[in-house]
Amino acid sequence: MSRIIVIGLASVIVALSFNLFLIPHKILSGGVSGIAMIIANVSPLKNTGLFIFLLNIPILIAGYLKLGKRFVGLSILSVAMTSVAMQLIPEKQITSEPLLAAVFGGAITGLAVGLIFRFGGSTAGFDIIGLLLTQKRDFPLGILIFSLNSIVVLTSGFIFGWDLALYTMVSIYTTGRVIDTVHTRHIKLTLMIISAQGEKIKEKLLTELERGITVLDGEGAYTGEKRKILFVVISRYELSEVKTFIQSIDPDTFVNITQTIGVMGSFRKT
Repeated sequence: MSRIIVIGLASVIVALSFNLFLIPHKILSGGVSGIAMIIANVSPLKNTGLFIFLLNIPILIAGYLKLGKRFVGLSILSVAMTSVAMQLIPEKQITSEPLLAAVFGGAITGLAVGLIFRFGGSTAGFDIIGLLLTQKRDFPLGILIFSLNSIVVLTSGFIFGWDLALYTMVSIYTTGRVIDTVHTRHIKLTLMIISAQGEKIKEKLLTELERGITVLDGEGAYTGEKRKILFVVISRYELSEVKTFIQSIDPDTFVNITQTIGVMGSFRKT
């Protein structure tokens, strides 16, 4: 339920950013949303929200096949909430300065999209394409999406002029940087876990995260008590979940957390 609430609220924030900052200045968002804005601007049917929904249908099908039912279900919720909210929120120019609109619109969009990612969904479109690509390579997701958006910027330049294209570039870049600040899946952490309930924690890690674990036998230097020592590499994105279930199993667990520069060998990137 918490996932649904956060993703729903974040999707409304995306719609606010579009209707109050970007669309009034003809500054495009990235990806499919940006393509939908272009179509809405050049077609008689000025309905960006509807085009966002329609363009995302084939991408959501691809996501369903590769990323799972829950992810696609939450992504559909996000797309639907954004589309509906854009119909209900009036387009209003908050600032007359396009650069301010590009920066603040991009930052607000990036914050909302980053939260949607962190809680297991996406805004579909290039987000899903980017997530599919990061399964193969450890690219920062925001920068990858920014690279994919070059087509939107070029199209914007030919249709609306190159000044607006440059504002669009500023907006998309800002969105990407904020996404990488909030969504940290590409950052890896190594956990050294010492617990009297090491076996239970190991089983939980294997079933919930499907991560490889190295288990060592340890002994307290002062108490002489036997402990299991678990070594596991996770993504920064998974840390909160790991902390929660470790505390629920054994509140006295000692965990040393270090940032990992790189990983060689098998490491599941989803």
